[in-house]
Amino acid sequence: MKNLARLTLVMSLLWVSLLVQADPDAAAKYQSCAVCHGEGGQGNVELGAPALAGQGAQYLERQLQYFKSGVRGADPRDTQGLQMQAMVDTLADEDIPAVAAYLSGLPPAVPAGVPKGDLKNGNNYYQSKCGACHGGQAQGNSGLNTPALSMLNGIYLKQQFQSFQQGLRGTHPEDKYGRQMKMMSSSLPTDKDLDDVIAYIQSMAKPL
Repeated sequence: MKNLARLTLVMSLLWVSLLVQADPDAAAKYQSCAVCHGEGGQGNVELGAPALAGQGAQYLERQLQYFKSGVRGADPRDTQGLQMQAMVDTLADEDIPAVAAYLSGLPPAVPAGVPKGDLKNGNNYYQSKCGACHGGQAQGNSGLNTPALSMLNGIYLKQQFQSFQQGLRGTHPEDKYGRQMKMMSSSLPTDKDLDDVIAYIQSMAKPL
């Protein structure tokens, strides 16, 4: 697994070098984000920063705009959201689409570690509750404005799901898609079921 993670990082950095040549302005504007999210957009579990590489450009752009306008991170309990609001303020409005497209073009990260949970139970709940919107392989669906989940680490996935449950996300009147997730966050009966779904999502992550 360590070798796979190392190979993923090396391939990500090689791809970054190609993208820097293709769009040096977007690559330069991303550098302030790379401190937390990684040079290859692979995320950082210790910092609570999700992987961004390979995520849909439309979704990334919307979330950046949400942070900038205060739609996301508005709840004072959402400390990471407040941090992101401050960071996104360093980007000009016209830079957001370019940075989102740049990140979307990076190869997706593969979450480190072996998924722990009941994959059969996770599969049952995922396919009945989540798959219709997020895709059968957790690849996301741009037509439904849903993000890919398979490249996100389990800690971040659980934190965000619980943020919807607790109302830290999905309560702003302009967050239409967040309100849908707020409603869906009550669909898993127990924490164990949530852990099983997350384990199943991570089991679908594909190496490069």
